[in-house]
Amino acid sequence: RQMRIRDRRNSMNKIKIFQVDAFTNQVFSGNPAAVCPIEEWLPDQVLLSIAAENNLSETAFINIKSSPFLIRWFTPQIEVELCGHATLASARVMFDEFLPNGTNEIIFDSKSGKLKATQIDNLIYLDFPCDTPKHLHPLEEINEALGIAPISLIRGKDDFLCIFDDEKIIKSMSPNFDKLSTIDSRGVIVSSLGTHTDFVSRYFAPQSGINEDPVTGSAHTLLTPYWAEVLNKTLLTAYQCSKRGGFLYCELLKNRVLIGGSSARYMDGELQLLHH
Repeated sequence: RQMRIRDRRNSMNKIKIFQVDAFTNQVFSGNPAAVCPIEEWLPDQVLLSIAAENNLSETAFINIKSSPFLIRWFTPQIEVELCGHATLASARVMFDEFLPNGTNEIIFDSKSGKLKATQIDNLIYLDFPCDTPKHLHPLEEINEALGIAPISLIRGKDDFLCIFDDEKIIKSMSPNFDKLSTIDSRGVIVSSLGTHTDFVSRYFAPQSGINEDPVTGSAHTLLTPYWAEVLNKTLLTAYQCSKRGGFLYCELLKNRVLIGGSSARYMDGELQLLHH
């Protein structure tokens, strides 16, 4: 009987965890995210501790008992209101593990509203709210932090977007992360026209606990409307040229943005939370 009680207690303190590389079709590239499906919410501090222990740019928690499924995202330091790559990773896990075979659409509820993910062949498309680019005058603190002045400065809901005129500048940029961490935003996107894709970008967010995010789906809710207007087209290809790198397929739909990408499952496991 004691063994049965112990087994039951242990099972109540175990949580499945998956790690998926998003916006890539092969492991060790794209953006890794942890995904934890849960049946009831743990205290926020425990969720944050799990994210810090995982030490990935984002850990997603999905309440699989709620309808629609409620999703939340944590960096190692804070909870964020929207995360693209961890939503794509979450959709991959839900399609593979928790939804009936043949299901190709899932709706998440979140602090950014309803988010739809659709599976088409080997890609998953995220349906996110569109961010509205607002042009600003130059800011000296951003110029100093990046070490080079952009040709245009844009402000979105969460991020600054800095436009440059050469992909080589984006790839070679080495910002001052201490100075960047004082900028009042979630992060700073740098972007230019691309050589092999419509545009390229990188994403720096030391103020959110991530010096450079490998591939940032949510940043493309601002990048897509900006480049759609510049290039006069609504279907766009994008490459985030971080060290790991990732490809994205973007489409502007009025006040929504479709962000598509591949995914590669890296790890399935189990968390032990015996002391909580």
